[in-house]
This record gives sequence, structure tokens and C-alpha cells, in this order.
Amino acid sequence: MNIFDFDDYDEDADPSKREHFDEEINRYKEMLKDGSGSITNLEALEEIVNFYFDTEKYDQALKYTDMLVALTPYSADAWERKGMILNNLQRYADALECYEKALSLNPVDPDLLVNKAIALDNLDRHTEALELFDAVLDIDPANENALFNKGVTLEKLERYEEAGRLFRFIVDGDPEYKEAWYELGYCYDYLNRFTESIECYDRHIDLDPYNYNAWYNRGIVLNRAEMYNKAIESYDMSLAIKEDFAAAWYNKGNAFANLGKLHDAIECYRRSVGIDPNDVPAWHNMGNAYEELGQCKEAIRCFAKVLKLDPQHYESFFGRGSCYDILDQHRKALSDYNKAIAIHRDYPEVWYAKANAEYNLGRLRESLASIRMVLKLDPTNHEAWYDYAETLCEFNRFKDAVKAYARAIELKPEWAAPYLGAAEVCRTLGMSEEAQTALRRALTLDPKVEDTLQEQYPELWKLRNADPDPRAPAS
Repeated sequence: MNIFDFDDYDEDADPSKREHFDEEINRYKEMLKDGSGSITNLEALEEIVNFYFDTEKYDQALKYTDMLVALTPYSADAWERKGMILNNLQRYADALECYEKALSLNPVDPDLLVNKAIALDNLDRHTEALELFDAVLDIDPANENALFNKGVTLEKLERYEEAGRLFRFIVDGDPEYKEAWYELGYCYDYLNRFTESIECYDRHIDLDPYNYNAWYNRGIVLNRAEMYNKAIESYDMSLAIKEDFAAAWYNKGNAFANLGKLHDAIECYRRSVGIDPNDVPAWHNMGNAYEELGQCKEAIRCFAKVLKLDPQHYESFFGRGSCYDILDQHRKALSDYNKAIAIHRDYPEVWYAKANAEYNLGRLRESLASIRMVLKLDPTNHEAWYDYAETLCEFNRFKDAVKAYARAIELKPEWAAPYLGAAEVCRTLGMSEEAQTALRRALTLDPKVEDTLQEQYPELWKLRNADPDPRAPAS
């Protein structure tokens, strides 16, 4: 029987109510000792432990639990309570020792076995944890505590199908088990079963409407399902409960960005970094949004902030380099691209940007080598094959250029540009019939080619006029 009831204790409640509980705690602390300083009131000690545990003041709870264990060293309950406190303090190895001590006193207690399995799980000893959960379930197949925590362990192992079946079994038997609805929603999300995931989070929210994490996770699922407006509504509910939830502001910004509402996205990213100034993804995505808006100087400032926080963030070197390119500061751009590649070499987009910067700086041989790296990393990039062909032409390597144009055409047969390039190279090589065939195909795919033909390709213009049927499809 409790000495007094802690259920109404709330640190944010009326100060007079808090003072009442403080007075009660102090009074029961006085009851612990007699004139000699020895602990004499076991019931008061247990109540103080319960109070600090229930109010999540685990350091204080541990202090008094140590007294309790010293007073009752053969109490399995005392050792179990100490293990639970240590578990909440993330001292999992110490918690495990306490559970083993408790089990030596009460070896068949299923709650103790489950708590020991949880400690093993927290120590990343997942296989042992699963074996212990199964041992409990062999005795009691409907033990919800064992079923639930086994499901959590399976989630950590990314065995979402198995975990989902357990959580489904739990909620089918106990529709009020809100934590199981939450975890089931999490599993369905990872299994890309978005509709079912949202339904599970809705069921959880019906039972616990002020769980800001549930509203947030629901928003994540909606965003993944490309239901961006509904995702924003879900993030708003999460933020209404916890306004300083940086992750919700960040993901709300991503949803706005997906809708093309870049100014709204930037405002959300600003709110995120206002809460967490070291939020690297928010600074980076803010830079991306500014870049898309053409506000390159603002974008550069964002990317620079990221690189100050994380000098290995190659995506921000790439982003900043792209902005320098837009501002025609190609040397600075090339420097950033080289830094990005030094960190992450297998990044074809950066190699491509590097090739363009080198081309703009007149470093054609370096540009050609960079494009070859793009093609090595991404051999299906039709634009890179086209640019490779164009650069080969700068070196009068026309036969190699024909092959590169042919590869671009193979990958993108409805694109007129490589046919036009191939036509010009074939004409240069004296391959008039092949040039006419390629030119006819370019004109068929894009009649606008004819508008610029005389100015940009005067020799092809002459060839075109010599062709009696320039628009006829190639045979």
C-alpha cells in the first residue's frame, strides 16, 4: 500500500501542489532514520524510490535504491527495480548484472526474464535477447510484454515483416495497446505499405493524441507517399504540441520544397537551425532552396556554414561549386569540385560539373579526362556521351566522336542533338550519305533545328539543300 499517491505530481503544475509533494518527500526521508542514523522505515524507502522512478529522476532513484538493496539484499524486487533504473540511465551492463542477481533469487519470473532480454538487446546482444523472449513465450505464448519487446528487437535487426506480424497479433488481441499500434506503423513504413502505416499511426493517435512523435512519423510516411500537403498538416500537429521540434521543422521544409514552395521551405529550415544551429541537413537544404531560387550568394553562405560544421560534407562543396559556376566564378567552382571528389571519388555528378568548369576555363584535356570518369561511373548518361563527343571534336578526333554520338543516340534515340552532331562530323569525314541520313533524322525529331542550321552549321546547310528530301525518315 502506498504511503502517498504520486499520480498527480507534475513539475509544471501549480507551485503549491509541487510544494505539497516536496514536503511529503522530505517528511518520508526523515522517517528513514532513527536517532542513530540507521534506516528503519522500509516502506518509506520504497515509496521514495517509486516517486523518483515514476517522475523519471533516475539519479535520485538510484541513490535510494542502493539503500533499499543494502537493506534487503535477498529481495528480487529490489534488484529488479535497480536494474530498471540503470536501464533508464543507459547503464545496460550494470542493469544486466542486477537482473541476473534478481533471477538468482527468483529464476522463473517472466517479467524479470523480459527485462533481462531488454538489457541484452540494449547491449546489441540481439540473438541472446530473442532466445530469452522465446523462452518466456514458450511458457506464456500470449505474454504481451515479451511479444512487444521481441518485436522491437526484430525492428533493430530490420526484420520488419516478422516484427509487424507480432505487433499485429498484439493489437488484434488488445486494440487499446497504443505502443503496438505505433511500432506497427513504423514497420509498415519501412515495408513501403504507406496506407496501412498511416492507419496504424491514426489508431495510435486516437489513443494518444498528444504524442508529437506519432504525428511526426505520420508526416514522414505521408511525405514518402508524395502526399506533401497532408504531410505538412501532420508536421503542424506535431509542432503545435512541441514547437521546438527541430526535425519536424526540417521535414516540413522538405515537404514545401517538394511542392516547389521554396520560400516556405526556407522559413522552415530557418526555424530548424534556430532551434539547432548545428543542423547540417537543414543548412544544406536551405542552400539548395536558395540555389533553385537563383539567390546564389545566400546559397553560398548556407553551404559555407555546413562546411564549417562538417568539413567532409562533399554535397555542400558540390552545391557551393555549382553556385560559383552560375556566378561565372569557374576557378572557385573547380576548387570546390576537386574538394568534393577528394572526399567522395565515385560521384559522377561532381565529375560532370568539374568537366564543365574545366571546359569553361579552357582546360580541354582535363575536361575530357573528367568526362571519361563520368562515363566510367555512369555509362548510361546520354548527355555525358554527347558532351564527350563534342569535346573530342575540339581535338579533331572525329572518328571517336562519331562513336560517342552513336552511343548518345543509342541511349536517347528521340533526342535530335546527337544526330545533328553526328551529321556534322560525318560531313567533315567525307561521309556525305551518313551525314544526310543523320541530318534528316535530326530535322524529323526537331524541326526547329532548321532555324539555326545556316548560321551554326553552314556546310550542313549546303548539304541539306542538296538533299531532295531532307525530312524523310531514315530507312
